[in-house]
Amino acid sequence: MTTPTSFQTAGRTIRMAYQDAGLVQDGDEPNSIQYADGLLRLSDLCNLWQTQGLKLWLTSDTSVTLTAGTGTYTFGPTGSTVMTKPVRVLQGYWLSSGGVRTPLQPISRDEYVRLASTTTQGALSSYYVDKQQSQLSVSVWNPPDATAATGTLHLILQLQATTPVSLTDNTGFPVEWYMALRWGLADELYTGQPSAIMSRCAQRAASFRDALDSWDVEDASVTFTPDIRGASSFR
Repeated sequence: MTTPTSFQTAGRTIRMAYQDAGLVQDGDEPNSIQYADGLLRLSDLCNLWQTQGLKLWLTSDTSVTLTAGTGTYTFGPTGSTVMTKPVRVLQGYWLSSGGVRTPLQPISRDEYVRLASTTTQGALSSYYVDKQQSQLSVSVWNPPDATAATGTLHLILQLQATTPVSLTDNTGFPVEWYMALRWGLADELYTGQPSAIMSRCAQRAASFRDALDSWDVEDASVTFTPDIRGASSFR
């Protein structure tokens, strides 16, 4: 039985993108300056794409040990949870010591600052995410009391994809994303080329990216529930 082969090294992606953009002829290699420039552009492209929509392979259920009276937990190289800074928090729940899950409601900064008290301890019901330059700060409300602290906070985090730093590194994207990365990079490189090449690169980059954005979703359907916190009733 054969297994899928990954050819998504940074070097291969850059070489093919230069050929697609008409900057390198078939059979030739980019020079050292082109490889260096292509590596930087590829890293920038990977970092940008992580901000656009859900990438399923980057999600992780991260468990956080709670401390009674402590309402804020940080994630980053110098955070209370030491890790590469996550891109965002997608969902959260509290898991009791008996294994029962309680979903937590995400709230905005405005909702968080309007709370009458952020120090009164109790059961967890919601969380606020403060995105800082070097870390994510997550404040839960209420801060856990002794009973809530016997459980754990679980956050569904979107992690950062590994970006390549050498030509032999993998791009951090799975094999099905190769064509989108290749033509996306070609679309970044084609400056000064004939209009036919520029048009081809732009069209293929958009086509492959759209196809993958439509594919990279959960298989099960998603049901949304209206947020009734701001609803008013009239008689």
